[in-house]
Amino acid sequence: MNKNDKKKLEPRSKGMVDPKSIKEFKVYKETTLMEFLMFKMPDTPRKTIKSILTHHQVAVGGVPVSQYNYPLVPEDVVTVSKNRIAKHERKDLPIIYEDEDIIVINKPSGLLSVATDREKGKTAYRLISDYVASFNPKARVYVVHRLDEDTSGVLVFAKNFEVREALQNHWQEVVETRAYYAIVEGKMEKEEAVLQDYLMQNDLHLVFVTKNKKEGKLSTTQYKVISYKEPYSLLDVHISSGRKNQIRVQLGHRGHYVIGDDKYGEPSDPIKRLGLHAYQLTFTNPLNNKRYDFVTPMPDSFKSLFFVTHAQKRGEAKLLKEKKNTRGKRTFLKEEEKTTIEKRSAKKGAKPRGGRR
Repeated sequence: MNKNDKKKLEPRSKGMVDPKSIKEFKVYKETTLMEFLMFKMPDTPRKTIKSILTHHQVAVGGVPVSQYNYPLVPEDVVTVSKNRIAKHERKDLPIIYEDEDIIVINKPSGLLSVATDREKGKTAYRLISDYVASFNPKARVYVVHRLDEDTSGVLVFAKNFEVREALQNHWQEVVETRAYYAIVEGKMEKEEAVLQDYLMQNDLHLVFVTKNKKEGKLSTTQYKVISYKEPYSLLDVHISSGRKNQIRVQLGHRGHYVIGDDKYGEPSDPIKRLGLHAYQLTFTNPLNNKRYDFVTPMPDSFKSLFFVTHAQKRGEAKLLKEKKNTRGKRTFLKEEEKTTIEKRSAKKGAKPRGGRR
């Protein structure tokens, strides 16, 4: 069992909302926002509901919506707030691909994929939703899969409900490659290996390895060591099952905790973020058999632990050049000072230093 299976999670306060100030309703069938609110709030007059919408006090998936006829689909979460829900401007949205069916981003570490029970602020879903709405107020996006908040990398959203349903319902079959870069503590016992464990979740929503095959879900993780620089190993990790936190849990179970992972261990945090990056995702859209293969570069913070980057090389070359120039300048000054001293000595009739007449 993982050493942190019983670890209590301290809730964050920054960016959180007070649950008492909002009401949340989950959608179970296709409808429009106005119809849904009237059904869920039968004692509230239609005029009041319109006012709430007009004053931006309603959000879908954390994104403020004011359209009465905004389409809702199963699994949407509608939030009604006592306060105005502010809109966020799109800034440096890391879109790496977009077509008529999907939008793909290179999600930064520290950004939630979707809103949580208490966090309704900045999320990848909200940023993408604001982006498509800036071109078409009626447009929306749909969640296909998720990445943990502190994991960076390839994240896909669908641009229509049919694509989302097709991808989600056949995700295990349509995904060909799911690859990650992981930085862990210690030197791996084998250069490459396939890890297979049964995983289950406890009451604190923490995942752990179990020997109970009936309750646990089989998870398969394959890794290969890219580099080792004491005390860390850089791994190329491929997963064939998409269990929650499986890479972090399976590697941590063997004593190789992912750096910066205070959820499943207490490892060091040399790059001030979780050492996990989803660098490749390959899948096929079952509706049109279009194959996608998205690859993102290794984060610079990962490279800095194991390799000399181009920026570091340029910096070292610049320092070396400056050092040489400084050395040459000092030599020139010494010669100039010596000449000045000799001239002064000659005027006074004194013998110059270091020689005889």
